[in-house]
Amino acid sequence: MAADGSTSASNAPYISASESLPEITLKAMILGFILSAVLAGANAYLGLKVGITVSASIPAAVISMAILRFFRNSNILENNIVQTAASAGESLAAGVIFTIPALIMLNYWSGFNFAPTLIIAMCGGILGVLFTIPLRRALIIEADLKFPEGVATGEVLKAGTEGGAGAKLIALAGGASALLKLAQTGFKLIAGRGTGSVTAGNTVFGYGSELGVALLGVGYIVGINIASLVFMGGLISWLFGIPIYTATVDPAALRELVGDVEGYDLAEQVWSQRIRYMGVGAMATGGLWALLALMKPIRDGIRSSIEAVQMGRSGSSSDVARTERDTPINFVGVGILLMAIPIFIGFATVVSRDSLGISSGLYWGVVALGLFFALLAGFLFSSVAGYMAGLVGSSNNPISGVTIATILTISLILLAILGGQIDFLSEGLKATAAAATAILIGGVVCCAAAIAGDNLQDLKAGRIVGATPYKQQIMQVVGVVAAALVIAPILQLLFTAYGLGDVFPRAGMDPGEALSAPQATLMSSVADGVFSRNLPWNMIAIGVGIAIAIIIMDEILKAKKSSFRMPVLAVAVGIYLPLELTVPMFLGGVVAMLSVRVLRRNGASEADVVAAGNSGLLFSSGLITGEAIVGILLAIPFAAAQSTDVLRLAPEGFDTYATVLGVVAFALFVIWLYRVATMWMVGRR
Repeated sequence: MAADGSTSASNAPYISASESLPEITLKAMILGFILSAVLAGANAYLGLKVGITVSASIPAAVISMAILRFFRNSNILENNIVQTAASAGESLAAGVIFTIPALIMLNYWSGFNFAPTLIIAMCGGILGVLFTIPLRRALIIEADLKFPEGVATGEVLKAGTEGGAGAKLIALAGGASALLKLAQTGFKLIAGRGTGSVTAGNTVFGYGSELGVALLGVGYIVGINIASLVFMGGLISWLFGIPIYTATVDPAALRELVGDVEGYDLAEQVWSQRIRYMGVGAMATGGLWALLALMKPIRDGIRSSIEAVQMGRSGSSSDVARTERDTPINFVGVGILLMAIPIFIGFATVVSRDSLGISSGLYWGVVALGLFFALLAGFLFSSVAGYMAGLVGSSNNPISGVTIATILTISLILLAILGGQIDFLSEGLKATAAAATAILIGGVVCCAAAIAGDNLQDLKAGRIVGATPYKQQIMQVVGVVAAALVIAPILQLLFTAYGLGDVFPRAGMDPGEALSAPQATLMSSVADGVFSRNLPWNMIAIGVGIAIAIIIMDEILKAKKSSFRMPVLAVAVGIYLPLELTVPMFLGGVVAMLSVRVLRRNGASEADVVAAGNSGLLFSSGLITGEAIVGILLAIPFAAAQSTDVLRLAPEGFDTYATVLGVVAFALFVIWLYRVATMWMVGRR
């Protein structure tokens, strides 16, 4: 465990570079392909319903270990290959559902067209894999980011192989976490979050916390520095942003914005409709700053990839350790060019010249610009998404934020180019086509960024267990293809069954059962808002200012060689995320910090501190594992019954008791994690 209370896995891989075990086998490929498709479907439903997806790396690893035990000669690297492919399904589902349903909400599409959806999903996802190949060394080795879910996945794979106390600790924590998640999300007997508000005149203060324990484990793994910065971002939004906005805005305008809601619901609506855009501005600024900081390691990563190709041609590639062999950079370049062709065709197929009503020359120029921007922004935001995944994990990686920045930027560019040709305020159909163009470009970038974060998490897990990077990169592509093939039919099925937002495929459907698709709704609002000129630019500008101030403070800390740093993207993520997601992360970081301090204060040796930290790491991995598995499994009965209340056992009027039970259960898990992380005082157990 580090001095700041963060955790880290051993630098030595579980399987050494000199050993060679089967990785890409037929059974691993088939299992990875199937799991990717299944997890894509499950997470498409969850994401459209509640706006979140569940990281699938750990559940896929657990399922893989359970199935491959029935085969002789299976090994940890095979299990890692399976989870690498399978987790791509969940990530690609996020990239698609955050963007493509916006075409439905804009009333540009009346259903999900198979070929264009397949092109955007598959090509965007494969680009995400290709873009992160030169980033592996930069972010995993040189930047040494935590990648909490990658670490957790690697530890789960190791514990499953070794058995013993580590496996039992993960199983115990995972079982308890799974039962809590089932009682919260399935049976509704225990609240999944606790919220409240304080109102003083027109000023509203909202507060709350997620009461699930996966984020508690994430906070422990990333440590107090990152956890506190994410929490600080949440406080900027909820302790300052929302109260100031509600106190200063005209009450009539506020009611027009949020509707007839009060208390926490009002605070949540203000955050969603206005304050959240501060996070967009902060993330766009922080992303550019991160890119500047990453330019040298990215350049070095590309240079080393080129050197690896040259070594291969000269016959000296055997000098590169197996655990450091990436896909050759020339393959990456060819792959990017190959992906550009179907993307160009897809853009031209979905948005016709007649729908925009412009000349042929200008139309093809717009399509070419869209392709160039998708590739450029895809690489830039894949870098940012990979960096953020290293900070806070894939599940909490605000991919929708970087996608909004993409859609916002390209919409402004299109407005500048086409504004002289089209009066968007009076020509609604042409404005919709322009907005659809921005959504398509955003879809490619979102799929690339989602896969980038997932791929780097998997490569981190692979580094822990001793996998071969290029083989994992191949299996990421396999997982992307599997998910892309099924995502359009699944989305069409869900749209037909439920409807999306306020759009329904037929009359007489129940609006209460519609899938809200919150991210896609936001994307359509941003794209449409640019052309209708009603975006909250003041909030975006405030976010930019906050980001600049944090960058300056971080540079001062850097000059003073402080152990506490302020990476701007961690704060920006907190501004953009709901407050209740940042609280359990912060508490997990506090437990990590306190456990180290208490052990050292009581005279524990450094070996005991490390052993206790590893116990906390395994326990935290179990917390993430249990909740993730149940979250995915619950999607099956929810989808079959077309209701998230199908397993509900709680009677009417039980909400107060459920909240009390949720707070008590969460507190008990915090205490439990603390006791494990101190091995209840190593010398006294």
